[in-house]
Amino acid sequence: MEERFSELINGILEGNQRVIAKTISMVENQENGSIEILKRIYPNTGRARVIGITGSPGTGKSTLVDQMIFRWRKEGKKIGVIAVDPTSPFSGGAILGDRIRMMRHAYDEDVFIRSMASRGYLGGVSRFTGDAIKILDASGKDIIIVETVGVGQDEIEIVKLSDLVVLLLNPTSGDDIQAFKAGIMEIADIYVINKADLPETERMEIQLNALLSLSSNKNIPIIKTVAINGEGVDELVKTIDQMTYQSDRLKTIEKRRKEFAKWLLFEHLKEILSSRVTKGITEEEMEKIIERIYSKESDPYSMAEELAKRVKINED
Repeated sequence: MEERFSELINGILEGNQRVIAKTISMVENQENGSIEILKRIYPNTGRARVIGITGSPGTGKSTLVDQMIFRWRKEGKKIGVIAVDPTSPFSGGAILGDRIRMMRHAYDEDVFIRSMASRGYLGGVSRFTGDAIKILDASGKDIIIVETVGVGQDEIEIVKLSDLVVLLLNPTSGDDIQAFKAGIMEIADIYVINKADLPETERMEIQLNALLSLSSNKNIPIIKTVAINGEGVDELVKTIDQMTYQSDRLKTIEKRRKEFAKWLLFEHLKEILSSRVTKGITEEEMEKIIERIYSKESDPYSMAEELAKRVKINED
């Protein structure tokens, strides 16, 4: 077992694509040993820049990410991409639409693209996105792009995992109305109006500027792109590079990385506690508990407290 761990860890640190893919699968499937690997590679993390790409479905996130990869690869940057996709109702896996749009990078050894199923996890990311980021970080990637699933205004988990968040807006999809809602608009560091060759673009830009004039943060860049042909992508990449290295943003990035550490801690803590609560509960016993709740003999809150009392906090 120890020899296998060493092989996997060395493979990750060497940037071996197959080992990276295998380890992420182990983590997603919660295989024995996956947590031990994460523990051992953690000291080798913290060097990559993590860029979150979010926005509603149809805004062109995957096409834009493809163009961004192309630009950064010309600079010799090693890129990792985690594209969180909707979960298949049949297999429980990711629907690979995002990955298909980035196929021209499939044979580049310095680009790793992974689709991850959301598996019902809210906030636009997967429960295992944070672990995958750490694996790619340890593997030597310079930039890690996390593309959220595209569920809309509640995709705010991405701000906890990334150094910088790019929000895509589509002039024709009604996002101009959504722009005045709280939530995802408040976490963005850069606004991108994609499909900017459409006539509605100017109206959206005016509305965004009006929104910013009322905001506490009036310095959010607004960049117009046409991802399908790469127009505006050079400006976007340049802006991201400048913002992630600006001295006045270092405290913000440090704060977000601490928030990421907290997110990882609590996600794994919830996993451990949940496992310990349910450990030893047979299917028959669970059915009886559910029946008691359903029949109003008890309630879910009292039963949750009762089950929680079974947990041995210091269990080895």
